[in-house]
This record gives sequence, C-alpha cells and structure tokens, in this order.
Amino acid sequence: MRNGVTIGQAAAFAGVTVKTVRHYHKLGLVEEPERDSSGYRRYGSADLLRLVQVRTLAGAGVPLAEIGPLIDADADVFANAIADVERQLTERIEELTARRDTLHRIADGNRALLPDRAVALLERMPSLGFTADEVAAARESLVLAKALVPEGFDDYLTHVEHALQDTRFVALSKRAAETATWAPDDPRIDELATAIADHYLANPAHLKIVTGLQARNEAATRYKLIAHHGEEQAPASAQLVALVETKLRSAGIHIPGPDSY
Repeated sequence: MRNGVTIGQAAAFAGVTVKTVRHYHKLGLVEEPERDSSGYRRYGSADLLRLVQVRTLAGAGVPLAEIGPLIDADADVFANAIADVERQLTERIEELTARRDTLHRIADGNRALLPDRAVALLERMPSLGFTADEVAAARESLVLAKALVPEGFDDYLTHVEHALQDTRFVALSKRAAETATWAPDDPRIDELATAIADHYLANPAHLKIVTGLQARNEAATRYKLIAHHGEEQAPASAQLVALVETKLRSAGIHIPGPDSY
C-alpha cells in the first residue's frame, strides 16, 4: 500500500476535492482504503479507477444514488440506464432553454407577458397617435385578456388589429382614452358613449372586441376584470364604459351586467 497515493493526491488526479472524495466514501460509492503502517490511507490504482468512474458519471448528470449500481451493472443495464439519464438531461436542457428564453423576453417587459403579435400591436400604437400612457393601459388590458380568456386571445388580437385600420375606430379610442382626465359628470361622456356604441353596432367585426372576451366559464367575472380594469384611477372612463355597455345591451347585444358580477 505504500506505493499508493494520499487522499489529496487521489482527489487531484480525479479532478475533485477532498471533501467530494469523503462524500463518495460516505455514500458507499468508493470504498475507503485501509490505513498503512504509518497511519495514512493510500489509494491504489483500483481506487483511483473507481473514483474516476464515479466522478465521470456524476459529472454527466447521473444521480449519485444511481451511480453505484450502474458501475456494477452489466452492459445492457448500463446502456439502458445511460439512455434514461440522457433523456432526463434532454428534458432538463429544454426546460433551461425555455427559462433562458423567458429571461430574454423579460429584457423587453412586454415580451415577458405577451406573444409577439400583441407586442407588435403595442409598438404600432404610437404611430397612430396614442400616448405612452395609453399604450401602457392597452398593455395591461392585453395581459389581463391573455391570462383570463386565453382561448379567445388570438381572435381578440385579430379583431383589434383589423379595427386599428379604421380611422374612425382609432379616433374614438383615442377620445375614450382622454376621458381619464375628465370629471365623471362631464356631459361629453354620454355623447362619446353614444358615438362608440353606434360605431360598434354599425361594425359587427369591431363589436367582437367587446363580445369576444366573454370566457366560457365565469364569463361575467372575467369580463368585468378586463373591461373595467383601472376604473378606480379613472372614474370618468368607468362611466364611459358603463354607458357604452348599457347602450349595447339596449340594442340586444349580450354583455354581462352588474347583477351577474
């Protein structure tokens, strides 16, 4: 045994730390050599081979609890076990890649929560005359819509994209955004609500922006969360939405009412 090496040398040769070697001993992955006459544990070639095998498998992602039986297994069992570890590593790589992609999207706050189509829509709004605050409000509404009514979100985006090609719709939308600074009893609110309701009724494709977000389950609750988001900060805007909804209901359009919330 005097021609063996110390634990420090063994660790260095295997590319691990002394602490790791001792951990392998504790788990029973590598047997601890007997002490020589000088009181030192000496690692021979077989010990080093076992240590390198354990370190290699551990570095490849094989759980420590599985390494012992794996080293001692026959060729077929070993091959199947390695294939299983490879499958698990592939799944882990895919998971980590997805997380990395999410981090990249977080660099752009919109892309962290919305698909590219929605981001493109938001990026288009300033060129149509919408202010930064109005774009931010639209972003919040899109995030809520995607979370609460995911099954209808793609169709909703399609309806909005088409509507933004209509100059009258854009003008009414910008006018509606201005109500955030109005008093709740401003007489212009009723006039604007009438104009918006009439536009929706005259353009059924645009009306789907309102009706398309009614989820199959808990429709009223989800619709309210989306349509009435931000009311506390803008009472006049809340009044406008309520009036538009009332006018549409009077025209026979199904929109969840206050009694169904």
